[in-house]
Amino acid sequence: MAGNSHGNTLAAWTGVTICFIGFCIAGLFTVAAQPVGFVVGLVVAVAGGVVGLLMKAMGFGQPKQARSHATGEPQEQSS
Repeated sequence: MAGNSHGNTLAAWTGVTICFIGFCIAGLFTVAAQPVGFVVGLVVAVAGGVVGLLMKAMGFGQPKQARSHATGEPQEQSS
């Protein structure tokens, strides 16, 4: 585990930040008893996940490494 970045990528930070903002919006409107605002907050939170996945697909996420099936350790990739 120590050999990877634990999600410290632009895609991960952007997705989590948008999700956090969405949950804050939903929480605010829950306290205010406004169901429409609550739903908007949930939509923003889901959009954060979609944005993170799209950014990962665009190459802003953590690159995949080949793993050994026997040990689970990363393998050297030959070019």
